[in-house]
Amino acid sequence: MGKKSKNISIIGCGNIGSAIASGLVNSKKYKSSEIILTRRRSKDLEEFASQGFNTTVDNKKAVNESRIIILAVTPQQLNAVIEDIKPNVTNNHVILSVVSGASVKQIKNHFEMDLPVVRVMPNTAIAIRESMTCICADEKDSSFIEEAKKIFDSVGKTIQINEELMGAATALCACGTAFFLRAVRAASQGGIEIGFHAHEALIMAAQTAKGAASMLLKEGKHPEREIDKVTTPQGITISGLNQMEHNGFSSSMIKGIVTAAEKAQKIYSNND
Repeated sequence: MGKKSKNISIIGCGNIGSAIASGLVNSKKYKSSEIILTRRRSKDLEEFASQGFNTTVDNKKAVNESRIIILAVTPQQLNAVIEDIKPNVTNNHVILSVVSGASVKQIKNHFEMDLPVVRVMPNTAIAIRESMTCICADEKDSSFIEEAKKIFDSVGKTIQINEELMGAATALCACGTAFFLRAVRAASQGGIEIGFHAHEALIMAAQTAKGAASMLLKEGKHPEREIDKVTTPQGITISGLNQMEHNGFSSSMIKGIVTAAEKAQKIYSNND
């Protein structure tokens, strides 16, 4: 493939596809000219073209001009996209699938060839190089896991997991972005009620959440150890925490993650 071997195609430049593209360029390890973005309407690609990305509405063209193909379409679109590009895909290509619920085996079966397929589940924080990305593949494709890790390590943290946990990873890491953002929003709304302006409350809540997460990541401690540091007998923090727990704070988060994981496991098979 020559020069084409450096190119990465992202088939389906929606929210997650565009976040991946932005993150790769922000990492400085990839040039926008080495990334090909596709979407059904050329109008939706104009902004990306102005940023130097290669853009096209022709998925086959993108496949022909790249070695690594990132499938970033919805589960409902996957089968049609595979049928579209299948004649142009060879064993020299590497498929990285971001599609929720679609197993490695199902993807290979639709391509009707034994090409390398790696499932990758990042989140939209990839745009600012802060993604938590989960990766899996068949054992015989393990060398391609390392290739995927090199790409996604440049835009956050990666972890290799067993494929049966990909639905759970989708709920905890991909959907989890929205869950934690909703928690930040709720905290900022509480801040407004106790006297801060909306923009002040949001900055304060977001930075507090960032600091809390950073302590866990940098020091590797359990959350409860850090909570114990700020909960004194008859204190302010414990009274607030207990009130949240009385109203189901932890239980609601757990139930939300479990519900999302259950749906993630079924979302592709229901459309297959």
